[in-house]
Amino acid sequence: MITPVTAKDKKSFIQWFLNHYRLKKRESVWILNYLINHSDLLANVHFVRDVKYCSRGIMMTSHCSDEVAFRFYKDHLVTTDAEKSFHDIRLNQDESLYLQLNFKNANQNSYYASVLEENPFIPVDYYITNQDKDIANQLLNYSLHQYKKEKILSEIDNALKSKDRERFLVLTKELADLKKST
Repeated sequence: MITPVTAKDKKSFIQWFLNHYRLKKRESVWILNYLINHSDLLANVHFVRDVKYCSRGIMMTSHCSDEVAFRFYKDHLVTTDAEKSFHDIRLNQDESLYLQLNFKNANQNSYYASVLEENPFIPVDYYITNQDKDIANQLLNYSLHQYKKEKILSEIDNALKSKDRERFLVLTKELADLKKST
């Protein structure tokens, strides 16, 4: 079982982040400072990847990243107005808020990884690429081919043991057809 990230850990991380990175939008700094000064809010804050899928989330970006400076997502609506998001945070303090921080080498930062949680809104097949699907299909087709081949060979052995010439001829034709289909 994964232990939940504590409000204390989130506060510590945000303070560290603010001391090491400069955000593109000054309102992002205000929001993060507001969060660290309200521990009850931090209990409902969750750091995740791909916040765009969340029911209520904010993406903030530092100057060292090429991503968009700021986005607030709420129920399929998107805004870059940080004041609207701040207002929403104040009005809906009991709702979960998902945060994504974009900064240089974020995916390699152990401190960020320590507060990251699994995003419950990510689609099931989100991390499966077309190449993954192709490889899975190739593996499935290969496995089915091998299974059919081994089954026919086993049946050929049985036909030979029982001296069933007709069955042997039918099975060897099936085997030849199977080899042609690859």
